[in-house]
Amino acid sequence: MYLKNRIKIAILLAALFTGNSAMPCPIPKALAKEKPNSHDVADTETASITVVANEGQSLIGKQFELFKLFSVENAVAGESINYTLNPAYAPALKKLVGFQLDIEPDKVHEYQVIDYIQTLNHHQVDGAFTEQENEGRYSAYRYFLEELREEMKNQNMSGEVYTVEDTVVTDSGQEMFIIDDLDYGYYLTDEITGNAGLHQASALIMVSTSNPDALVNIKSDYPNLIKKIHEDDNGIGWNDIADYEIGQTVPYKYESNIPNMSGYHSYYFAFHDRMDKALSFDESSVRIEIYDDWKHYILSEDEYSVITEPDEDTTFKIEISNLKRIIDREWSEELNSNREAPYGQQIIVTYNATLNDKASLDTGRPGFENTVRLEFSNDPDFDGQGKTGFTPWDTVVCFTFKLNIQKINNYQKPLANAKFRLYIDENCENEVYVKEADNGYTVINRDSLGGNDHTGGEVPDEAVEMKSNEDGLFTIIGLDSGTYYLKETDSPDGYRQLETPIILHIKASYTSHRDDYGASDGATDKVLKQFTAFAQIKEFLHLSWDTENCLLETDIEDGSVNLTVINTVLKQLPATGVDSSLMLFGVSTSLATLSIVIVLVKKKKKVNSDEDNI
Repeated sequence: MYLKNRIKIAILLAALFTGNSAMPCPIPKALAKEKPNSHDVADTETASITVVANEGQSLIGKQFELFKLFSVENAVAGESINYTLNPAYAPALKKLVGFQLDIEPDKVHEYQVIDYIQTLNHHQVDGAFTEQENEGRYSAYRYFLEELREEMKNQNMSGEVYTVEDTVVTDSGQEMFIIDDLDYGYYLTDEITGNAGLHQASALIMVSTSNPDALVNIKSDYPNLIKKIHEDDNGIGWNDIADYEIGQTVPYKYESNIPNMSGYHSYYFAFHDRMDKALSFDESSVRIEIYDDWKHYILSEDEYSVITEPDEDTTFKIEISNLKRIIDREWSEELNSNREAPYGQQIIVTYNATLNDKASLDTGRPGFENTVRLEFSNDPDFDGQGKTGFTPWDTVVCFTFKLNIQKINNYQKPLANAKFRLYIDENCENEVYVKEADNGYTVINRDSLGGNDHTGGEVPDEAVEMKSNEDGLFTIIGLDSGTYYLKETDSPDGYRQLETPIILHIKASYTSHRDDYGASDGATDKVLKQFTAFAQIKEFLHLSWDTENCLLETDIEDGSVNLTVINTVLKQLPATGVDSSLMLFGVSTSLATLSIVIVLVKKKKKVNSDEDNI
């Protein structure tokens, strides 16, 4: 689900962090302004922060939170700069600094807070207008900033939240969101997301008279996760909703991104998958691919592990113990000075499941859900082990349906022992195999027999021909949305067999927002909107074919279709009688006499056929 769960990443500067008054990142050409000289100040009394998206990324709907940690004041000539602690966030800052200086938090002076942070500045310069080199990702300043944001979260401190509704587009096509009318100050920034347990790596930027318009680029430190199911009908493909036959292979996919793993020595990456019991996971089908515009790499089986039933809440886990090692090795030709590869590649995980017989107990709503979340390293200090965060759970759903059939005559009498077979094609060559179950006949899809859906494979040993019971009833369970052909193979004694198959059109209509499924939505009318079925029944009566097209009764809750197959009671053919007066008179009649009588009888029959001589 691309925008349903907002992706939690930190906002970082281009080189990640500023020290004091440095510009956070290069300004695009469209935004470039002349920089004030060493004695100039801005002629505006307010400041702004412009958030710039990555190329091809949209900011619409995202939320950003700003925390003003310090107020900032420049000297008139720009030779000095002073910071004043914001009381709203002073408790968190004083707690961290007090711990480092071995001072009780309530006894820490604001000057001590400011001066301690200056000790973490390895690129100190004088003056408000002097260029400040950024601190690196491995710096003590970086770790202090992460600890500060975590402490602020622990103390339930909140900032000013901005929701992106409109953006400006740069000459290079990147979206920008401008937060203006800000007071001069030193701001901590975050993007609000639903990811749980994240170890923050926020950006700290300053806006002042020397730098009233700061620029910050989004840099995804944390991965997102999207789960999809493949719908094989009508070319829909990958989305959040599908329907399948029992026994059919159900393809699933995870989509994620390789996060910025700079600062980590190893990086843990694991998918936790929770699957409905009506779905059977195929461990051998797992495939993991990583790619960008220049390279495509498929992980070998020894580079990941599949762990089944790791805990009560998870069906299986796909675990990559050190994703960073794989990326740095495979993209080694692009390593930077820190021996790290460029990150941001796409990672795709695909696997299959089978809709099993347990699906026969719960057709229709609510469907069978499959949900996943991603666990990932979020603290470089722990070397990729020990501290991890999670993305929100992402869920998709699969449905299946059933057909209730009653065989009766045109006087409403149930007909037992009518036999049927089900096919997927008009010529009735590709049979939909079924087996006997307690509640009817369950579909056996050929995917589990070495075939492809309804073709190929072997005939299953348990496959049977369907037969109506004493009440004229039988049920086919585990059908897909689509067209089927129900062929009567043997009619009840005394009834004419249907010469042509009954054509069935079963249609499940879903929401138009097929990429926006939420957990448990399958039980509501948000997803499965309508459930309809039509039948065409053809019977030969009265010297001609009688064709009936009818809308069938359905129940959307249990996904059932009701079909009544009527056999017309046939009348007896006319009988011809013989006049008893012309019977033979005795057994002693000679053969010659017998011959004459036979002739007479034949002649009488001929006379009787002429109505004028009766």
